[in-house]
Amino acid sequence: MELFDVIKHRRSYRGMYQQKPVSRDQLRAIMEAALAAPSGCNKQTTSVIAVDDPALVKQLGDMLEAPHFASAPAAICILTEKKIAYRDRTYYIQDYSAAIQNALLAIEALGLESCWVEGHITDADRIGRRMADVLGVPENLDLVCYLPVGYAAEEGTRVKKLPFEERAWFNGYRK
Repeated sequence: MELFDVIKHRRSYRGMYQQKPVSRDQLRAIMEAALAAPSGCNKQTTSVIAVDDPALVKQLGDMLEAPHFASAPAAICILTEKKIAYRDRTYYIQDYSAAIQNALLAIEALGLESCWVEGHITDADRIGRRMADVLGVPENLDLVCYLPVGYAAEEGTRVKKLPFEERAWFNGYRK
């Protein structure tokens, strides 16, 4: 698939997954794409863990209390470290967001499906920390995103995007 086709075709998949394995080569390609994302002041605050052990994927997916996420045969976990990058500023949120987007585009390009699961695991119930503990992640890193990865078992839906002209302009707002 061409880059712009991948970008336009990508969606958040919230359906059940086929029990067809995702290869280590595919997972590595996704992780490499995530790590190729830009990083503020090159602090490289983002790390990734691929999970392909079926029992471990199910254990992590079950923490989300969503059967469709637990049905995925693999997952990518996005970790971040809150480092000061420039003066008193941090760019870790931008860093991991760019990494997640790269991972999602790689997943789409490989013919796989996923969904950006962040808010649900970073809430006060600290599911991300519980996941991190299962994976042996040290306390100075936060698990901020869980990407189930696999082949769709059902069609799924696509959201309708607003027309270009309602959200993008040249040389000024609404011009």
